[in-house]
Amino acid sequence: MRKTVSDKKVTKMRAIWSGSLNFGLINIPVQLASASKENVLKFHLLDKHGNCPISYARVCRTTGKEVPYKDIVKGYEYEEGDYVVLYDEDFKKAFPRKTHSIDIVSFTDDNEIEPEFYEKPYFVEPDKKAEKAYVLLRDALKKSGKMGIGKFILRDREHICAIRAEGKAIMLIQLRYEDELRLPKGINLPAEADYSKKEMDIALMLIDQLSSHFEAEEFKDTYTEKLEKVIEEKAKGKPIHVQEEKEASPKHMKNLMSMLKKSLQKVKHAH
Repeated sequence: MRKTVSDKKVTKMRAIWSGSLNFGLINIPVQLASASKENVLKFHLLDKHGNCPISYARVCRTTGKEVPYKDIVKGYEYEEGDYVVLYDEDFKKAFPRKTHSIDIVSFTDDNEIEPEFYEKPYFVEPDKKAEKAYVLLRDALKKSGKMGIGKFILRDREHICAIRAEGKAIMLIQLRYEDELRLPKGINLPAEADYSKKEMDIALMLIDQLSSHFEAEEFKDTYTEKLEKVIEEKAKGKPIHVQEEKEASPKHMKNLMSMLKKSLQKVKHAH
């Protein structure tokens, strides 16, 4: 029986890292499991004449010959066309000790970190023998309104992270370093504009009318869902009819007050 695109497999989350979570003199043996996934459909490249899969070859740009994987090394281009070749021992010199610990170095308020620093979430799962210490840390974080700031090594790179309590779990959120964030240079960001107090009042009313609690389940990846349906229909040999959706075109706000009032009226009628 052929599976449909939307068939979901329920599998146990696989640990991607094991070690210990340390704060003070307390060491909690833990594992990390990814708390996010990408719902992206994977496609293969095919020859359009025979639908045969296309494979990739590692080819030398100078000779045009394929290079075996065992003969491939890592090189850093320090000047145009000039490379320094690095081997495993060179990487070890930069970071000789690969630790298996998450070291909490400080605690900070739960709302202290700006959203742009958050990168990837993980579940922290304790060893059976360390459940008491795990629950103690989790509940202490909740009662204090704090989160831990720590360091750990994953895939040969040191990362910083936030350790926070979420329900029954302790979450580790991998953070970006400050120098990984870009400054808004080269884009037009107006400092102020000549709007009236009345326009601001109506804008605030519009925000108030549209305010509600964030419910994550209300938001779906409609593009992937529709693409799955297209694939299933094509696999069955059925014709595909697409209903074009009208997209709102950008408007020049010559009469901002008028557009604000119309927006507010529309929202009131919808509710």
